Amino acid sequence: MKTKGHLYFSAFLLLVSGYAIFAASRWSFKTGFFPLAIAVPLLILVLLHLYLESFGAPEVSKGPAVEADFSGEVSQDVARRRVVTIFAWIAAFILCVYLIGFPLTVPLFIFFFLKLQSEVSGLHSAGLTAITWGFFYLLFQRLVHIQFEAGAIQTWLGI
Repeated sequence: MKTKGHLYFSAFLLLVSGYAIFAASRWSFKTGFFPLAIAVPLLILVLLHLYLESFGAPEVSKGPAVEADFSGEVSQDVARRRVVTIFAWIAAFILCVYLIGFPLTVPLFIFFFLKLQSEVSGLHSAGLTAITWGFFYLLFQRLVHIQFEAGAIQTWLGI
């Protein structure tokens, strides 16, 4: 290993993921699903990292790890407008979750984001939204049986 910091951090991650797997394995499937879904891949990746650092071939390249060329040629106005746009989308998502609930917000947000922000055609937006909503519905509502809170509008109207 290059530094002992890598070893200490990997050992810490091994302990955390091991404890999470041990604790979640005694819970019901519904309760332990999320911790296991995070801890098992984490454990595998940490073990793989330790193996590659210990027995893998040394790095040959002396260049940067990622060879992305970011230009600083974007004007401050364009950068500011992009940041405001992203924060507006995030705020709109949170507001929609509060007002109409999570299950309705996900497909609406995906459709409008693809259509308005990403400028994807209406047919592709509808298709991708249907695929995403189907995955969301099958995973969270049918398989795991998570009951999401109703939105404020449904609560106010008594729906």
